[in-house]
This record gives sequence, C-alpha cells and structure tokens, in this order.
Amino acid sequence: MQAKHGDKVKVHYTLKINDGEVVDSSAGTAPLEFTLGGGGMIPGFESGVIGMSAGEKKTINIPADLAYGVRNEKMVFEFPKERCPEGFEPQPGQQIQLNRPDGKSFVATVAGVTASGYTMDANHPLAGRDLTFDLELVEISA
Repeated sequence: MQAKHGDKVKVHYTLKINDGEVVDSSAGTAPLEFTLGGGGMIPGFESGVIGMSAGEKKTINIPADLAYGVRNEKMVFEFPKERCPEGFEPQPGQQIQLNRPDGKSFVATVAGVTASGYTMDANHPLAGRDLTFDLELVEISA
C-alpha cells in the first residue's frame, strides 16, 4: 500500500541544512503523525511522502519555495522599546510572540538590538533555505 492524499501517516525524519547539519529529528521520540493533504506540513515534505510504502526509507531535497518560502525582507522590522513591557529585554535569537493590529499573533525572532528598540524578523527561521529530509514511513492508515 502506498501513501496517498487523505491517508494518516506516521513518519520518522531527520532534517538537514547546509552540508548535512542536522537541525531537527524525530529520533528517540514518537514519529510525526499527520494527514496527507491536510495542509499541516510543508508542500515538499508531503510530496516526498506520497507514494512511499510502510517501512520505506528515502532522502528528499526540498527547495526553499516548497519548504518555508523565500526570505521576505519586508518581514524584517524595527520594534520600538517604548512599546515593550517594563523589564522586557529580549536577546538576539530569541523568538517572541507579537500581535498584529488586527489582533492576530505571529512569532518573530529578535535579529538585533538598537538604541531605540529591536530589529525583528518575522520570516520562518528556515525561510530561504533548501532542506534535506531523511524519511522513514512507519505506518499508513486510511
């Protein structure tokens, strides 16, 4: 049986960037469980799992546009210190949850500290990067 849209699958994975640097893995934990076509995974990951059989292993390469997208420099912005709560002193690399004017929240990474505030980057940390996944399809269920 091969995995297809609508199937629930369990997948073990290892995510690598650059020249094989491992940045995430399900090793030693429960496999990742999701429904193919459910929109919960990046498109390139789902495409890589479709057609696999239980027990199959393979390596897939996902270009940035099918992963977390290309970097958008418009998503890098200055956040003024006067809008921060008292005692708030985030460090570069720290991820902060912020609210848009419409009330919806988003996560941004502190990219730097300036005299008047913080440089924030709302791009996904892996935006603009091509990704390599080692996959093992553990289980398929309809």
